[in-house]
Amino acid sequence: HDGMPPFHAGVSTVKGEKRALFSSNEEDETKSRKKSPKKKDRSGEEMSGTQGGQQDGCDVVGNDMERLDGTTEGQHVGKVLELLCGLGAAYKYLCQFRSQDALELFRELPPEQINTGWVQHQIGKAYFEMTDYQQAHRALQQMQKVEPHRIKGLDILSTTLWQLKKEVELSDLAQQVVDFDRMAPEAWFVVGNCFSLQKEHETAITFFRRAIQLNPSYTYAHTLCGHEYTSNEDFEKAISCYRDAIRVDCRHYNAWYGLGAIYFRQEKFDLAEYHFQRALDINSQSSVLHCHLGMAQHQNGKTMEALDTLAGAFRLDPRNPQAHYQRATIFMTLDRPEDALSELEKVRSAAPKEASVHFNMGKVHKRLGQPAKAMRCFLTALDLDPKDNNLIKAAMDRLDEPDVEEEVSVF
Repeated sequence: HDGMPPFHAGVSTVKGEKRALFSSNEEDETKSRKKSPKKKDRSGEEMSGTQGGQQDGCDVVGNDMERLDGTTEGQHVGKVLELLCGLGAAYKYLCQFRSQDALELFRELPPEQINTGWVQHQIGKAYFEMTDYQQAHRALQQMQKVEPHRIKGLDILSTTLWQLKKEVELSDLAQQVVDFDRMAPEAWFVVGNCFSLQKEHETAITFFRRAIQLNPSYTYAHTLCGHEYTSNEDFEKAISCYRDAIRVDCRHYNAWYGLGAIYFRQEKFDLAEYHFQRALDINSQSSVLHCHLGMAQHQNGKTMEALDTLAGAFRLDPRNPQAHYQRATIFMTLDRPEDALSELEKVRSAAPKEASVHFNMGKVHKRLGQPAKAMRCFLTALDLDPKDNNLIKAAMDRLDEPDVEEEVSVF
């Protein structure tokens, strides 16, 4: 892709490409007509495109019909070229993770082309990369509707269902795809996602391994296998899976992210920052990756860089609650509790049932000298997550003690 001239979103560019192709074709045809000698019959007389004995009027009609057929054919070829240029430009944007630009070009396709399995697959993939899982689900369902036996794209559909926590629908999809083709790696990938959603990580790993056995170059299966090992805290095997994914496709940013997440948990923040940055270099449109890079930069003492990175996350997705949460963490470090509270209130609006948000708001209110509000936040957190009652009760017991500077807990 690097050696190609950049496409610009819009039909005008596609039509411009088409006109350039047509003009070169017409010039070539004109040159070939000038160079090619006229055929002669056995008597040596020139033939005019029909049999030598026909009248001049028939010759004229034959030539007119030939020109008419050429014009009609050119129109059909033009439509095909315009369609291919549009599809190519949209697919290029998708490979560059410019999902919004890709969607704009896909929407400009004729209705009969939009309503095909391949296009709906790509539209679903674009929404998936934008973390708009509801829209991705709708597009991939339409893909199944127009091509009921399509295997390609079911891996993304199953991951979308995993994100939406649609356990019954995912189980039904797994049964369907295995019944249809047991030798398709996507079938066992879907089954792996099904068991992953049920927290049966070892079983999920078995089925992801089966998918890899059927297709050793199945990058996404390597990555999700790494995610399952990470869930089991088997970091060595997880790192091996992520490296296998990168070995197959060095632009698979999910594997770079997975390595960064492991190193962050191991408090190897330099390595975490490096791997998050590699992932972001590949997919610069991901607000989530900006958040994780900002977290690593903050832990490495690069506070201002972290704030700039999180500002980039806001530009891409102003509603991202994780970016607000990380900014609150940094503001508490900078002893700016008012700013931290403002950010946490935005997170609470997006995730009102997240106990950790209320707990950390209580800590901020305590820092601000507002014990009554702090107690209210701690009680709300205790109602939402009774399992963490020891931590919350300890904070409540220390409510009257002098405040000790502490950061907001990791989200």
